[in-house]
Amino acid sequence: MKFFTQDTIDFFSELEKNNNREWFAENKTRYENAVKIPFEQFVQHMIYKIQEVDENLIITPKEAIFRIYRDIRFSKDKTPYKTHASAVIGNGGRKNIYHPSIYFEIHSEGFTFYSGIYQMNSEQIYKVRSFIAENMAEFETLLHQKDFKKCFREIHGEQNKVLPVEFKEAVKIQPLLANKQFYYFTKLPQNKLLSKTLPDNFMKYYFAAQPMNKFLIESLG
Repeated sequence: MKFFTQDTIDFFSELEKNNNREWFAENKTRYENAVKIPFEQFVQHMIYKIQEVDENLIITPKEAIFRIYRDIRFSKDKTPYKTHASAVIGNGGRKNIYHPSIYFEIHSEGFTFYSGIYQMNSEQIYKVRSFIAENMAEFETLLHQKDFKKCFREIHGEQNKVLPVEFKEAVKIQPLLANKQFYYFTKLPQNKLLSKTLPDNFMKYYFAAQPMNKFLIESLG
C-alpha cells in the first residue's frame, strides 16, 4: 500500500524555503491532503502491524504523532513549523521519552527510522551503563548481530568525558559505556518513501531493533 506522493516531498521542500505563517496558511489544504492525512493513515497502519507481533502495545495515532508547530518560546530559531512530520510508536507515545520505542520522520529527503533511547536522566544512564558492564558479552553479540549491523551499523550518542570510577576499566573494553544516549537509525531516500514497500521496510527495521531494545529495556528495570 502506498501512502505518500511526490507532493508530500514537494510540500516539505517548499516549506523549508517558506517557513512562515502566510505561506503555510495558503497551503493548509495541501498540507492536509499531502502530509497530515496520509501520515495519520501510515501511523495507524504501522501500529496495527506492530500489534500483530506485540499484543502489549496500546497506542493511538493521536498519542503517537507530534504537532508540526514548533515551540519557539525559548528558541533563537523563530521559524514556526517543523520541516518534517514525526511520530513515536511505543506505549505512552510521544509523552514517554525515556523508554526504547520507534521514532520516525518523513521529510523532503525521504524517511528516517530511529530506535533505542535518546533521552535519559542520570539514574537511568547509570543503570544502563551498569547493565552493559555486567553483561558485556551479550551486549557485544547484539552490537554485531547481522540484522542490526546491516540496518543500523552502530549505536550513536553523546559521551561523557568523565565517568564514575567503577566504569574506568570497563570503558576501555567497551567505549560505548561513556554514552549518555543509546540510539540507532537508518535513512531511506525519496523513492523508498514513495514506494509501496515502505511498510515492509519499516517492519524490517523494527525487527532488527528489537533485540537491542529488549536489552536496554531490561537494563532500565
